[in-house]
Amino acid sequence: MKTIGILGGTFNPIHYGHLRMAQELADDLHMDTIRFIPAANPPHKNAVAISAEHRASMVGLAIGNNPHFMLDKRELNRNGTSYTIDTLLSLRAELGNETSLTLFMGSDAFTQFNTWHRWQEILQHCHIALVQRPHTNKNQAGNPLPKILEDFLHAHYTENGEDLQSSAAGYITMRQVTALDISSTAIRAAFKQHVSTRYLMPDSVIDYIKSHQLYK
Repeated sequence: MKTIGILGGTFNPIHYGHLRMAQELADDLHMDTIRFIPAANPPHKNAVAISAEHRASMVGLAIGNNPHFMLDKRELNRNGTSYTIDTLLSLRAELGNETSLTLFMGSDAFTQFNTWHRWQEILQHCHIALVQRPHTNKNQAGNPLPKILEDFLHAHYTENGEDLQSSAAGYITMRQVTALDISSTAIRAAFKQHVSTRYLMPDSVIDYIKSHQLYK
């Protein structure tokens, strides 16, 4: 069965934390391809000042030399709020039901998963790989999951990565990745303060930001 990882987000901007996480999960879970899917109109974030096209262009530059990474702009081509369930349904319509899809998600985001649009349908169309984000707020990280999510996690949890390769959807796993404490928020602040962002993100992305005068 073909295995595809899905990394969505605003990528505002993309950085080495995103890229290294995707690479390690691809290796650990034996993924054929990782699709980076920039959100055009994310439901859980305030309006993003940088256009979706700029953010997608930066993703394209960052992943261009990795044959296992691809930019997927389907959310930019869809009107309205960028709901994950709609993206998964679109992927299934394109790829069919004989492909394993795994949605990469920060464990901090999972604590709010039950607020996502049609969240209980999502595992019908993909697996979920949870990763701990190094810059997660300590108080937030210490909060227990809501009971509804704790039950949901236990009902679908597996430690075995092969489960994700042998079925199209339905499992949740947790994976460890190298803790690169890099955040897009800090990078945006660095550009505003004229502080170097070298080694936080690919040089091609830095050059793009400077040439288009973003994050001033």
